[in-house]
Amino acid sequence: MKRLLIVEDEAIQGKALQEELQEEGYETDLVSSGTDAVKKVQEKEYDCIILDIYLPGMDGLETMGRILSRDRQIPIILYSAYSSYRDNFLSWAADAYLIKSSDTKELKATIERLTAAK
Repeated sequence: MKRLLIVEDEAIQGKALQEELQEEGYETDLVSSGTDAVKKVQEKEYDCIILDIYLPGMDGLETMGRILSRDRQIPIILYSAYSSYRDNFLSWAADAYLIKSSDTKELKATIERLTAAK
């Protein structure tokens, strides 16, 4: 079973995404801050990380940098409501940049593609 880390500070959105991905057969952990995400990555191995950009304290781009400095092999999907960060060169380190949507087909397809390649 593939393990995903979901980093989302909006509790309802995070829980809904977690439940949907669990129904797809993924094992998931959900955290609400970049600091907690970095700690989780130190504790467990993940096949993919779904990372919001707007987070309390440390934002998603800084979180991604810290995670990748420890392990460059973890696929990261930046999953944001804002397309404006797509042009930020820091976001280019992510394996994918997706705009949040109630239709998660593209997210699921991207997770499948990235975890199959691992």
